[in-house]
Amino acid sequence: MFESLTERFTGVFRGLRGRGRITEDNVREAMREVRTALLEADVHLEVARDFCDRVYEKAIGAEVISTLKPDQLIVQIVHDELVSLMGPVDPKIPYISGGPTILMMAGLQGSGKTTTCGKLAKHVMASAKRPLLVAADLKRPAAIDQLEVLGEQIGAPVYTERGHLNAVKVCRNGIRHAMKTDRDVVILDTAGRLAIDEDMMAEIAKIATTCKPQQIYLVLDAMTGQDAVATAKAFNDRLELDGCILTKLDSDTRGGAALSLKHITGKPIKFVGMGEKLDALETFHPDRVAGSILGMGDMLTLVEKAQEQFDEEEQAQLEKKMAKGSMTLDDFLAQMKKVQKMGSMKDILKKLPGFGGMGSEMQIDDGEISRMEGIVLSMTKKERANPEIIDTSRRRRIAKGCGAATQDVSGLVKSFSQMRDMMKGMAGMGMRDRMRFSSQMSQMAAAGKMPSVRTKAGTTSKRRVNTKDKRKARKRKRR
Repeated sequence: MFESLTERFTGVFRGLRGRGRITEDNVREAMREVRTALLEADVHLEVARDFCDRVYEKAIGAEVISTLKPDQLIVQIVHDELVSLMGPVDPKIPYISGGPTILMMAGLQGSGKTTTCGKLAKHVMASAKRPLLVAADLKRPAAIDQLEVLGEQIGAPVYTERGHLNAVKVCRNGIRHAMKTDRDVVILDTAGRLAIDEDMMAEIAKIATTCKPQQIYLVLDAMTGQDAVATAKAFNDRLELDGCILTKLDSDTRGGAALSLKHITGKPIKFVGMGEKLDALETFHPDRVAGSILGMGDMLTLVEKAQEQFDEEEQAQLEKKMAKGSMTLDDFLAQMKKVQKMGSMKDILKKLPGFGGMGSEMQIDDGEISRMEGIVLSMTKKERANPEIIDTSRRRRIAKGCGAATQDVSGLVKSFSQMRDMMKGMAGMGMRDRMRFSSQMSQMAAAGKMPSVRTKAGTTSKRRVNTKDKRKARKRKRR
């Protein structure tokens, strides 16, 4: 989402690099570029102006002027101000005892409100809660059916009253039903409109007054930019919002809503939707988002995603194999399928420090993992356990079985052998260090090929993306 903003910020900081000290002139010039970058990212004008003023005031302090590395201090100041701009945020849901915790969802049609209800229900189920979804959107014809489908997919019951026109009564009856059926979380899916109108506002205000929810979340479409901020302000003037949920943050939206919401409305972003799947709802962490915008990566989120996918007992057994160098292609394939569940390779690489500003330059084919799977599954059990026995005739048979070229089979076997040797050094690493290693692992997953990394100039290189190779590429370009 923040790729263009990351590129612009990287250019600004690069311009400060190598200067002996910071002066008012070069800080003012840098802030002019930062303000332009923020406005291009659809950040509210008032937010962009105040942000740059705060950074400027801190940057011209005596401590900053005396430094020999001005770009690093500017990055730190900008990072701290970005965190302050979007936070603080308490991502926890305040569950109550002695009755169901009521969560009310509000928003306009098309923002992804009903789908977000399903995602939120799945999110609370991960905390051993028993949610009940209440279909109180009685205006949109398919809303009840959609919520029932979502509830069935995640294994959560849905309370409905078809043909009813009183949403307040449906919500009240739904809460009573939750008490009778021992449900400790109630999620109210209220009606939206294509635009804000008095009838909608009156209805949700009455639901809030009658049901007294512990939390009221406003669901906003991040792709609507400043319209999302205006919508949040209108809802907050009528309701006492506890936070916002931004959907479609995995899209190519410029991110202005995420940076503007807290400053304009005073309400934080609590959760963000990062995909269509029902487990694609993440808690919002301003510090991680700020680090991602500045190209610092987001290792904490990456580690959390890895911990969700990798079972500790399985990992302990795999580490023993890694230490002995006895890891098989079956083991490797199983690990890569889990890495694939964490998101696209491009998203994983962007979360690694140093890769944040390369988003628009990387074009990685995630389909290579599927092609690798086809090659591995065309092998016999004996070949997968001991790839060294794969000779010319076996390579031809495997290639014919999966529709690949023989050199692809050879490349996979060679890359796996090299990776297995490197994996010996990974034995005993913690999760964080293992995720630092994941860029190499991800690139070797592509059937013996490295992912395609195309620059804006159009050059393509099938290689590992590391610092040494980047230096070589720059030298070749200068020649």
